[in-house]
Amino acid sequence: MAELTEVVERAVRNERGRIVGGLLRLCGSLGAAEDAFQEATLAALEAWRQGIPANPGAWLMTAAKNSANDARRHQAVVDAKAALLVEDEMGAAKDTIDTVSDDYLRLVFTCCHPELSTDNRIALTLKVVAGFSTEEIARAFVCSEATVSQRILRARQILEEKQVPYASPGRQELTERVAGVLGVVYAMFNEGHTAHSGALMRLDLQAEALRLGRLLCDLVPCEPEVFGLVAMMAFSAARAHTRTDVEGLPVLLSVQDRSRWNKTLLREGLMALSRARSLGGRGPHVLQAEIAAAHVTAPTWESTDWTAIVAFYDALVDATPSPVVALNRAVAVSLRDGPAEGLAALKDLEGPLSGYHLFYATRADFLERAGKDPRRDLKKALSLTTNDGERRLLERRLSNLP
Repeated sequence: MAELTEVVERAVRNERGRIVGGLLRLCGSLGAAEDAFQEATLAALEAWRQGIPANPGAWLMTAAKNSANDARRHQAVVDAKAALLVEDEMGAAKDTIDTVSDDYLRLVFTCCHPELSTDNRIALTLKVVAGFSTEEIARAFVCSEATVSQRILRARQILEEKQVPYASPGRQELTERVAGVLGVVYAMFNEGHTAHSGALMRLDLQAEALRLGRLLCDLVPCEPEVFGLVAMMAFSAARAHTRTDVEGLPVLLSVQDRSRWNKTLLREGLMALSRARSLGGRGPHVLQAEIAAAHVTAPTWESTDWTAIVAFYDALVDATPSPVVALNRAVAVSLRDGPAEGLAALKDLEGPLSGYHLFYATRADFLERAGKDPRRDLKKALSLTTNDGERRLLERRLSNLP
């Protein structure tokens, strides 16, 4: 039974966005599409006891379509949306971006409609498209689960009230919609980079975020932030297989085996960053890509250009001031100027980051390097982390103290 549940969960994770995106065209309602997918998931838990289908994704799609058709016969969901469905079947307006043909990406653009606030767009898309739990989304936002639930509820209500169609954005609204999609892709990749629970990383989310990013590069080839985000993700994904040891514990960048980094992804990242630079990009995603590039192009940890990295962080703080960005800047400062300067840079961050385990883990590192006792901060970080790999690493750090 445990094996069956794992297979179903994996299929749901991998296929959710594609199937819900396809169903949305049929149902005309985001709620109805999600309900149909949920019914298919429950049916799979029962039917697959007799044997796992050769193509779980196709099985789920068929079951979900059947469920949606049943719902259409017995409820008035489609009738309420009939005009929208007819319009969609007749084809988009002439100024529509034709290249948004991928159902998954169409679904993301629908969830990132400008009627929604930025936070609501990201929360809804992570829930509907990527299948994140409310807890996982709360971690991405660094806020409470109640806040996330309210954002998702409000987003659904607005889409229903405004009768937002499942359609590609027009050219005039494309820039605004792309900004929202970039926020979603960025949050998705971050969760894949350091998962909320279980293994340190979720490579499936990293791969899906990169896929969406590449689609966006084809869609808006003159938007530097799109290429900046793809560059940053490619640089990070290139290191994925060196970020954990055989026990699943995190391996710090300083001791990762650089010869094992994925050369294809590194080249992709450099090409995307070069494109972003040629377009004059200096936005937040391009700056993060510059920081990542400074790391991955250094032959060794010791040869890392910390002065350049601090300068990029200074620009990033100006562009998007946030305590998490300031925390990352403090790390770079400590490596350029020493742990005492790093501690000074952390001075005003504990308040806004009091629930963030990496603040305390970082300060513990600075304290230890400065010859001070880091135990209190390590224990605080340990009490806040939910990722198994990070928890075990913190426990090891505590046990290795003299």
